[in-house]
Amino acid sequence: MDPSRFRRWMTSRIMTRAVQVSTQEKKRARAERQRLADKAPHRVHYFHQTDDGYSHLAAQLLAALAVRYDIELECHLVRGPTGANAPEPGLLSRLSRYDAFHIAPGYGLAFPRHDAAPDTELLKQAEAILAAQDATGFARCAAAVGAALWNDDSAGMAALAQAHGAAAAEEVGAAINAGEARRNELKHYSGAMFYYGGEWYWGVDRLYHLEQRLADLGADRQPGAPLLAPRPEVDPGTIKDTGSLTLELFPSLRSPYTAVAFDRAVQLAADSGVRLVLRPVLPMVMRGVPATREKGFYVFTDAAREARAAGVPFGDFYDPIGDPVRRCYSLYPWAARQGKGVELLGSFLRNAFAKGVNTNRLSGLRRVVEAAGLDWQEARQHLGDPAWEALLEQNRLGMYEAGLWGVPSFRLLDAAGQPLLAIWGQDRLWLVAREIKRQLAAAND
Repeated sequence: MDPSRFRRWMTSRIMTRAVQVSTQEKKRARAERQRLADKAPHRVHYFHQTDDGYSHLAAQLLAALAVRYDIELECHLVRGPTGANAPEPGLLSRLSRYDAFHIAPGYGLAFPRHDAAPDTELLKQAEAILAAQDATGFARCAAAVGAALWNDDSAGMAALAQAHGAAAAEEVGAAINAGEARRNELKHYSGAMFYYGGEWYWGVDRLYHLEQRLADLGADRQPGAPLLAPRPEVDPGTIKDTGSLTLELFPSLRSPYTAVAFDRAVQLAADSGVRLVLRPVLPMVMRGVPATREKGFYVFTDAAREARAAGVPFGDFYDPIGDPVRRCYSLYPWAARQGKGVELLGSFLRNAFAKGVNTNRLSGLRRVVEAAGLDWQEARQHLGDPAWEALLEQNRLGMYEAGLWGVPSFRLLDAAGQPLLAIWGQDRLWLVAREIKRQLAAAND
């Protein structure tokens, strides 16, 4: 077997096994046995990046989390991801502020509109206050410190420093270095992260997974009560659009998160009546965006967890990177002309991520094509057609122009083609649905 194909096969088998429910259950059981053997509490680590919008949202739930669940909460200061774990740090920082502003109401939280990065002096003061806290003090004051930072409230920040104390500059640096060392030891790279028993949970968006796990372990002090951060429902409402809105979907054929969201995004467009426009792009690694092994493993396992929660088939995986992706994209313009572009991409994602079909082989690609309702013999005449390359590059540029760079991304446009919302992530479908619902309700007032 060709070495590259062997690596692809081996990676596919490893990842398929890693994301199985049975594998997760065994890992969790092993972690719980070790905790009991060590006579340790349910210890949750939280990693706070002070200049990150997502971290401020998470900070608003720390105190409630410590009260609701029988846990020992350890809070750590960290910087944001770097290197291959943050290919677009400027865009990521800006997106965290934009995204946090839009999703905060859905979780009953607050984040002010703040287009610019936080004030440098206020940021230093915020870090100094947080570095001076023990775990209990951190959980109690982090939200107030973040509110002063993001509301540009220098007087409020000074009052917080007076009330809670502030560390010297060298102590702040030491605290951040210690937090990053701990995060590295536990094998992660990002801020706004919770860690418990061998698993990572990103911010308020994944807190419901952690809450459910703690409840299953009997650590919920209010069993049966609503979760602190339940995932908002994807609810397009009852008003059907009649052509006023367009939903652009930027998918990639090697993205686990795209595989989780694709069919649901198509269904959202159908349910709401908005016009769906696909704008496929090349996978990140195929357009020169690096990815670490650490990040890749987290993304795939997190996507599997999200798929299970959404009821989406996922996990029997055969990596389509490289030629399989190119071949399918070479068929896309032809399929789209027949009104089957959505069906082709959806079929490819289902076969690669849920059915374990080897799309490296033409027999595998044939299964994809025929499952999309297309003729394989006709499709073969279009294999290798280069027309897709200019199309996907145009889509990539459009995605970056919207301040986005990852997939799946969504852009909601009004009747004049002006953007109403531009957002990234399979976990933002509820937000897209909410904006569609809001726009249609306003138009029908």
